[in-house]
Amino acid sequence: MVEWITSPGLVPYPEAVAEMERRAAAIHAGTEDEAIWLLEHPPLYTAGTSAKIEDLREPERFPVFDSKRGGQYTYHGPGQRVVYVMLDLNRRGRDVRAFVEALENWVISTLDTFNIKGEIRPGRVGVWVTRPEKAPLPDGSPREDKIAAIGIRLRKWVSFHGISINVEPDLSHFDGIVPCGITGHGVTSLVDLGLPVTMNDLDVALRATFDDALPMPEDGGASEPQ
Repeated sequence: MVEWITSPGLVPYPEAVAEMERRAAAIHAGTEDEAIWLLEHPPLYTAGTSAKIEDLREPERFPVFDSKRGGQYTYHGPGQRVVYVMLDLNRRGRDVRAFVEALENWVISTLDTFNIKGEIRPGRVGVWVTRPEKAPLPDGSPREDKIAAIGIRLRKWVSFHGISINVEPDLSHFDGIVPCGITGHGVTSLVDLGLPVTMNDLDVALRATFDDALPMPEDGGASEPQ
């Protein structure tokens, strides 16, 4: 069983990390179920394990937290759905690349329910949307905006951290960092793309597409011996 948890209001980042670590340990011990945690944070920046200090353009703008998840600098804030994914890869296959691809496909399937074509790009983590209405890049390639970020951490093959999808955040807040270390492309949101989507609309779509993207193993998820 996967428990779905939705937190109202804005959850402080340190509290979220502490709860994820606690839950991941309990999942590994077999005392609690896997979980998907849906929440929002107050405005903040997080630095992943690959973050470069020069990509933090405005270090005084919002609180900055070191995060041991993969990736570089990411913004979190109101209007962005953060999806913390606490799943047991001991039961789901110990394949990190396949797991990240499954998360990407989950986001893409969710966006498809709103008729948005999300895509992945080699060398660029996350999910992207082509913006043909914007001026192309200097090399003539089409401009693309990031709509979702992905960064996970594993402890004893239980995942935590996860996904963030932009519903209606203040996109100017991303200006304080180089998002995920990528220049030349921008950031977008569901509302920025002209869709009057609410947070609840997105949550419903995430639940509807989850089982196909991340199905429970046929054996029912019996853990391997540790």
